[in-house]
Amino acid sequence: MLKVLGRVTSINVRKVLWALDELGLAYEREDWGLPLRDPKVPEFLALNPNGQVPVLVEGEFVLWESNAILIYLAEREGRLLPAQLELRAVALQWLGWQASELNPPWGYAVNALIRKTPGYDDPTKVADSIARWSAKMDLLEAQLARTGAFVAGGEFTIADIAVALSVHRWMAIPAEKKAFAAVADYYERLMSREAGARWMGPETP
Repeated sequence: MLKVLGRVTSINVRKVLWALDELGLAYEREDWGLPLRDPKVPEFLALNPNGQVPVLVEGEFVLWESNAILIYLAEREGRLLPAQLELRAVALQWLGWQASELNPPWGYAVNALIRKTPGYDDPTKVADSIARWSAKMDLLEAQLARTGAFVAGGEFTIADIAVALSVHRWMAIPAEKKAFAAVADYYERLMSREAGARWMGPETP
């Protein structure tokens, strides 16, 4: 039995849960991650020395880093990644882009407007965060306008799981922001998937 360690309020945990549901794999989940359960304890650090969620456990096999887990699951099941090398590379390109380029700009705005984290109350920094985030969304809009379907082309892949969860966060941010027509269509397309609707709910922005 596969086991996922992590709280569902984590976008990276939801990546893994969505992929498992798309693949129809049975799994158990344990709550880890603050404020529910501190991962900086020896029991958890023995599995992931970074003290971060998610962690995937399959018997004696342990894997951390959400994108590595997504790739492992797709390879394990032979689904959610294109067979053609070039298309596969494009999907992995956008999977990496979600983590390295799309996510970092939102930090201040999400902490200020969604999480209500103390100390994140500077309106200038909020505006700057949203502006930088919007610039990355411009790139996504252009790509989706080109493909007319999914982020790497005509096939749903693990890259869409990651990117759609980021789009869900963009849609949830309570601020004045630019409208993106292709992104909005894409969001509706992904929300129409059973697993997409489950892991992009209103309670998990």
